[in-house]
Amino acid sequence: MTWLVVGLGNPGDQYAATRHNVGQMVIDELAKRHNVKFSTHKSRTSIAAYKLGFGVDAHSVILAKSLGYMNETGGPIKALAQFYSVDVSQIIVLHDELDIDFAAIRTKQGGGDNGHNGLKSMTSAFTANYFRIRLGIGRPMGQQDPADFVLKQFSQPEKKELPLFLDRGADVVESLIEKGLDFTQSKFNS
Repeated sequence: MTWLVVGLGNPGDQYAATRHNVGQMVIDELAKRHNVKFSTHKSRTSIAAYKLGFGVDAHSVILAKSLGYMNETGGPIKALAQFYSVDVSQIIVLHDELDIDFAAIRTKQGGGDNGHNGLKSMTSAFTANYFRIRLGIGRPMGQQDPADFVLKQFSQPEKKELPLFLDRGADVVESLIEKGLDFTQSKFNS
């Protein structure tokens, strides 16, 4: 069985370490964990692949990052899913979530986009029935515009917790693939 694991984010060094790119940061953590390198795919994505598990129970995992901006993610990911014949029920999308405290993680299948442009693009390309791993970044303090907040880097205290947060995000992805939604929600949802 092939799984497509998508990290939402924006391209370029100016966005790489921002809160909005935390989904892609988890994708990078998975690639590092499995010692795989990214290459450019004709679908305008960057991908890396590995096997999770052993023998006949092994899952093929394709990690993907769109090469375009977040609000244009759906088209390239749909082309990639069609290329590898991956059904929407085998797609996992990792994204930042303002309405969850920093470093909290919640997993679900389907749901609304809550104003998230990456999710809007994904849902316009597919149905909303893909899996979502919601990576909490919290809300800005005071009067800061959430749109500005998500495009800023993590604070110094958050940066200290970030490696553990990304590692847990990678654990959630692999649990969802190997153990299913119910087990993963009961173990990791916070």
